[in-house]
Amino acid sequence: MAVAGCGGRASTHHKPGTSHEEATAGSGTLLAAKDEAGHRLREVPAAGAPAVRAEQRPDTEGGWNVHLTVERFRFTPESIGGAAIPGRGHARLLVDGKETGRAYGPWHHIPPGARTVTVRLHADDHTVWAVAGKPIEVTVPLSGAPVAGTPTATAPGRTVEITVTGTSVQPPPSRIELKKGERVTLRVTSDRSDTLHVHGYDRELPLAPGKPTSLTLTADRTGLFEVETHESGLLLTQLAVR
Repeated sequence: MAVAGCGGRASTHHKPGTSHEEATAGSGTLLAAKDEAGHRLREVPAAGAPAVRAEQRPDTEGGWNVHLTVERFRFTPESIGGAAIPGRGHARLLVDGKETGRAYGPWHHIPPGARTVTVRLHADDHTVWAVAGKPIEVTVPLSGAPVAGTPTATAPGRTVEITVTGTSVQPPPSRIELKKGERVTLRVTSDRSDTLHVHGYDRELPLAPGKPTSLTLTADRTGLFEVETHESGLLLTQLAVR
């Protein structure tokens, strides 16, 4: 039976004065070694250990889109701060050696100017998964960005106007067909404060009441992507990229 602890998350029980790191030492071997940020390493056998790969793609609007592929591991943002369970947790992103944030899913955008990104796997209790005394991580050089002043081969762009009033979306949510490489601008006017979010591209912008907000992106990824508001949870449209 799971015991609620440390913020109500499912966790192993531990005595007062004992940290989560110490309480979950059964999930691998807790080492004295720490990473640059002071997180202790948690050693697991090489056989069956988690693995991570990363692929970078230059973004035509600047920076890079980094895609993570994990094996024998899954992201568990709902359990952050809980016990260390093998094969679960989150990742930390280190841009040019400096930690810039956490990753709870596969896609992330790295701003222009960076040279490398390191993706490191952590357990829910923030310890670092490790094999042979070294963190489980991957470092990817960031290169191949479009050269400034060089035109890119993109299809003509289009602008989509969307108005949100209460729970009403006009025009009603539909599917926008796009060719890969085509640029699209979403111009959204909302009657309340909210956040515009494009799934799959990890792009979002705050919406101010009554003020039109424009988000422009290049459809460089194929698939079906929903555009919605975060706070009100309204579906605005879908981008179908072929």
